[in-house]
Amino acid sequence: MSELAPSQDEKRSLLEVLGPGLITGAADDDPSGIGTYSQVGAQFGYSLAWSMILALPLLVSIQAICARIGATTGRGIAHNLRRHYHPALLRTMVLLLLVANVINLGADLGAMGAVLALLVPGPVHIYVLLFGVVSVLAEVLVSYERYARILKWTTLSLFSYIAVVLVADVDWSAALRGLTVPSFALDRDHTMALVAIFGTTISPYLFFWQAGQEVEERHRRHAKPLCITPREAGPELRRIRNDTLTGMGFSNVTALSIVMATAATLHASGVTEIQSAQQAATALRPLAGEFAFALFALGIIGTGLLAVPVLAGSAAYAVSETFRWTEGLDRRPREAKAFYGAIALATLGGVALNLIDIDPMKALYWSAVVNGLLAPPLMVVTMMIARNPRIMGRLAISRRLAVGGWLSTAAMWVVALLFLFG
Repeated sequence: MSELAPSQDEKRSLLEVLGPGLITGAADDDPSGIGTYSQVGAQFGYSLAWSMILALPLLVSIQAICARIGATTGRGIAHNLRRHYHPALLRTMVLLLLVANVINLGADLGAMGAVLALLVPGPVHIYVLLFGVVSVLAEVLVSYERYARILKWTTLSLFSYIAVVLVADVDWSAALRGLTVPSFALDRDHTMALVAIFGTTISPYLFFWQAGQEVEERHRRHAKPLCITPREAGPELRRIRNDTLTGMGFSNVTALSIVMATAATLHASGVTEIQSAQQAATALRPLAGEFAFALFALGIIGTGLLAVPVLAGSAAYAVSETFRWTEGLDRRPREAKAFYGAIALATLGGVALNLIDIDPMKALYWSAVVNGLLAPPLMVVTMMIARNPRIMGRLAISRRLAVGGWLSTAAMWVVALLFLFG
């Protein structure tokens, strides 16, 4: 049977093979991220495109490590923190994650509501509430297998940004130069742009989500953690690697497309200040036409429908693992009431931020501050878990992957320090 397993895996459809990594990567380009990448393209044109290439291997490394922790131990990041580290560290990490995720949820839901109001005039607050309720109901009422499939198909919305690049008048020689020749000035504008790119691209909620989804996938297939069945590790680790590379690569190409589309339209026309994703879509309308505007706007809604469940779900995984609640999207609502309750409360908390009219740019700023404080220490702890044979057994990560993970961690420490003291 073991000789037949690889051929059976090869016959699986691409949609079945790609899962947590693809969804996580796509969720990285949420409406908040779209606003950040739009501002970078509008303000600097193509000149900072190289930073996206630099960020990709760092993102792939840390996300692959988080996925391996989930698949190998059969437990999420917070669960491993609770089992092997001081409770104060766990509580601090989870509290910061909750604050950042709720603020991010508010910003994303607000952007989705505002964009829908551009396409179908109506009350923004009602649209925000509608998106929040739909997201919660989908996570609670739809079976995990079907819901995972829906999330995979939702990733197709990211192609809208690649399409925008195709209809925009991109200066490809300048774009290629921006990709291959680093250009950077040691001033506050460039420093904060670099901080924004890395802070948006490498986000803590992605760590918790991908690890949790790997645990879900093993439950769905009635498979034991890899630390118990190390002979199965080869094919599974290859799947994780390919899934993560595909998902993070897709995310990176999409982010680059947003930078290039806004560089070719907004920057080229002298528009250098973009404060939100919906403002970027509105500014594109007279410059790139109705078709580009509609694609950009629909992409914001599509990525929001993908990112909101990931943000709420990652918060629910972390809280449930902290308090030892029954968790998992594969559980029925009556089996995991607290888990689904956490999803609902996080999402409705994001809705509430919009109803009290908090400035969306201030919300994004404070979300970035909290993420910037959370990511570096969390990445250090994640690396310690991944390299610890007492936790990972014989499947502790290789020295090569560890180098990538520590480089990613060092980069985020630099970003956090620049953000706080730059």
